[in-house]
Amino acid sequence: MVAVEVAVQDVAGARVALESGADRVELCVALGLSGGLTPTPARVRQVADVGLPVHALVRPRPGGFVHDADEVALLVAEVRGCVDAGAAGVVVGALTASGELDEPSVAALVDAAGGVEVTFHRAFDVVADRADAIERLGALGVTRVLTSGGAPTAAEGAAEIARVVRRAAGRVQVMAGGGLRPEHVRALVAAGVDAVHLSARRVVPDRGPAGPGGGRDAGLEVT
Repeated sequence: MVAVEVAVQDVAGARVALESGADRVELCVALGLSGGLTPTPARVRQVADVGLPVHALVRPRPGGFVHDADEVALLVAEVRGCVDAGAAGVVVGALTASGELDEPSVAALVDAAGGVEVTFHRAFDVVADRADAIERLGALGVTRVLTSGGAPTAAEGAAEIARVVRRAAGRVQVMAGGGLRPEHVRALVAAGVDAVHLSARRVVPDRGPAGPGGGRDAGLEVT
């Protein structure tokens, strides 16, 4: 079976995912604004109570995936906090300045996860040799990778995703994500992926008026 993972930002989104038949959720905040950041432990606990496995994104800031020692220490602490709050998995990534896997940092994050599933997020798409990287991630104890095959969308990267699946050879799961629409799924399943990932989000009017102290009228993202 190919799993369906939905990226959600709150308990309401998790309920939609559950009612729609998703297998798990990736939980983050500020998805549209930043690509997703680490949720608080309180949010993890609340969403875990919905009943789907929660995989928490652990990403402390917007921008790239090269982290200094202070940020790695924060990532480790956030991984532990999310797991303690009930996350069934964590979603992480770390690269070197040259765009290679930061293997010591990834190893530290896997260790901090304490045996729950670890997904390497779309930092994987930045790596030049993804086929080699997936073997090294498997050796580090990573459960799966999330990838668009290095393309703007998973549909466009389907051929590269299929190549990564062949190299993974079942040792690491491959989850396709990035601009995913229902009409794209059949080709990705044919490519051999273990899961598909989508946010299924839209913007609705915000509740209440915008204000000068940080309130926005750009709307709310919902699943």
